[in-house]
Amino acid sequence: MNTLTPRKLTLSDIADVRAYEREREEFKARVLSLKERRRLSLGTIVSVMFENRETIRYQIQEMARVERLSTDEEIQGEIDIYNPMIPEPGQLCATLFIELTSEGQLQEWLPKLVGIEDTIVFRLANGREVAAKTEAQHESQLTRDYVTAAVHYVQFEFSGDDIEALAQGGAVLACNHPDYLEEINLSSANLAEFLGDLRP
Repeated sequence: MNTLTPRKLTLSDIADVRAYEREREEFKARVLSLKERRRLSLGTIVSVMFENRETIRYQIQEMARVERLSTDEEIQGEIDIYNPMIPEPGQLCATLFIELTSEGQLQEWLPKLVGIEDTIVFRLANGREVAAKTEAQHESQLTRDYVTAAVHYVQFEFSGDDIEALAQGGAVLACNHPDYLEEINLSSANLAEFLGDLRP
């Protein structure tokens, strides 16, 4: 009998530092290739990285490596923070990056883009839209009335009909923020990745 791999990570999924060093080069190359199919650029300063079990495991492994986390309690703390960003069936989860490189850009754009996390939508071929919602665990930390954060964690909830519309006709990922109107068509590679997340 085939059993599906659980989507959420547990302690047993995270290798200790020495074991991770042995697999790191191959695992990193695999995840970077995966990210190319899962990252979409909206205009020049916004990108949306759609997370899954592999990208989140990589995030935790790299954090444990850099910060020298070694105890079960330390690793479990990171798992608890990042597990909500692994999508369940019917869901896409993404990290939204506002990619600014200078102090001047930060001062110009972060106040201007307040609320951007609520303006990212999939426009489906059947005319419906699936809008982003801020991931609950991070909302209180990242939402401000006068300035936005450079990183946001968002989720999209798709109905069965939405998933079928995506599979049949593709979609556009768009930003509807009045100060940053951008959109991009999903490629066939994007579509394959996202349908893999959305379907059981």
